[in-house]
Amino acid sequence: MSVQERKERERAARERLIVATARELAEQQGWDAVTTRRLAERIEYSQPVLYSHFRGKREIIGAVALQGAAEMAAAVRATASAADGPRNRVTAVAHAYLDFAERNPAVYDAMFQLDGGLTFAAEDTPEPLKDGFAALLENLGEVAGDGVHPGLFTEVFWAALHGLATLTRAGRLPPAEAERRVELLVGRLAVA
Repeated sequence: MSVQERKERERAARERLIVATARELAEQQGWDAVTTRRLAERIEYSQPVLYSHFRGKREIIGAVALQGAAEMAAAVRATASAADGPRNRVTAVAHAYLDFAERNPAVYDAMFQLDGGLTFAAEDTPEPLKDGFAALLENLGEVAGDGVHPGLFTEVFWAALHGLATLTRAGRLPPAEAERRVELLVGRLAVA
């Protein structure tokens, strides 16, 4: 292994450490607690080292969002692949999405609530974000119904899931009715 390869591997490891530490701190104490100073202290590197990887908190949030999108896509695909039939797949997708949002609130915020400097629905959208949408589309497109564009249906279904996740987390929807909400959403929107 060359010196350059070793340095690149070490740099990548530091970057993973920064992202993991930011994510951990955000999940424990919220994103307001994530500062470059606190991250530098926790990872035991100087702030200039941290800035050599990320220009600031916004880029760190973006890196956490990209990681989260990849994890959410994997969870959606794994859950959907175990389900039998289109309607069960859609229900599984809804549960996987909502479970991910509930288990990873800070990551979910990085993905959809905070400014991580990421572009959505454009040519320059990063691949993990495109893949997160693709994971939904793969499993929702087949139940869009006649004359409904699968991508448009997926956007609407995704928006409904996002609303359920956000409103439930904010305490605006009683958690006891969560399953009935998923059943209603799938029953009304998914045409099998």
